[in-house]
Amino acid sequence: MRTWAMGIALAPWAASPTLAQTAVPASLYPGDLPAAMADGRMLGHLPYPEVASGDLVAAPPGFAVGQPCVINRDAAPDLARMLTAAALTPSVGKTLRGLSCFRSIAHQRAVFCHNRRRGHCGDPAMRALTVAPPGFSEHATGYAIDFAIRPSAGCADVDSCIATTPAGRWLISHAPDFGFELSFPIGNAQGVTWEPWHWRWVGANLKVPGATRARLAVGRARASYPASPRVTDISDLWLKPPSVPPPVMLPQLLPPPIIAPVERRRRKWFRL
Repeated sequence: MRTWAMGIALAPWAASPTLAQTAVPASLYPGDLPAAMADGRMLGHLPYPEVASGDLVAAPPGFAVGQPCVINRDAAPDLARMLTAAALTPSVGKTLRGLSCFRSIAHQRAVFCHNRRRGHCGDPAMRALTVAPPGFSEHATGYAIDFAIRPSAGCADVDSCIATTPAGRWLISHAPDFGFELSFPIGNAQGVTWEPWHWRWVGANLKVPGATRARLAVGRARASYPASPRVTDISDLWLKPPSVPPPVMLPQLLPPPIIAPVERRRRKWFRL
């Protein structure tokens, strides 16, 4: 049985990036989105914190499609290695590109609601089949990437046809070797549409710097809704944050009670 101490040894927390454990701003929910469920999910999606901006780095040059692509610095080395390996594969080359990488919670709201004005978010239940609500997207962690193919060869972005392209098939066969796994496989229990373009980084094994932290960030998803293909080095069931001991409750010190003076009766002495 492995212990939390091993996790600490494999990934030192003191010098590592952190996820900003902040609540989703109430301003993002002006009444057009449902409240979170009792278990914390919204429309089937799990909540994720937003990574601190200082822990984001630019993806390799030429990777982004359209808008800039920044990712969690934990995932950056493996992404670079994976793109190099793909480029050396004749049928793939440099066709793998980044359509969407880190997305802030505020940006996720614009994506989820099609940039509509506050109070008008279309049909959230239908949108949740293909897009996570704000505060419930893996993209906020900086570990998730939506891949695209350039040139597209007739396959539109965010379309399941990516799985039939040489680059898409290469990802399915080799992405786990570089620590990436497919978050939403066919028939996933979350009810999210199959997304062969959406991959999250968790590290190929726990010796990879940052892998422990990444697996903690998506630990609930990995346990309840396994990726496929996925990284299968060891089980993560033992990987839990250190329990925080309850605060020591000291007895409340009260001043001694004020006792009313007892009236003394005078004794009468009688001489016999």
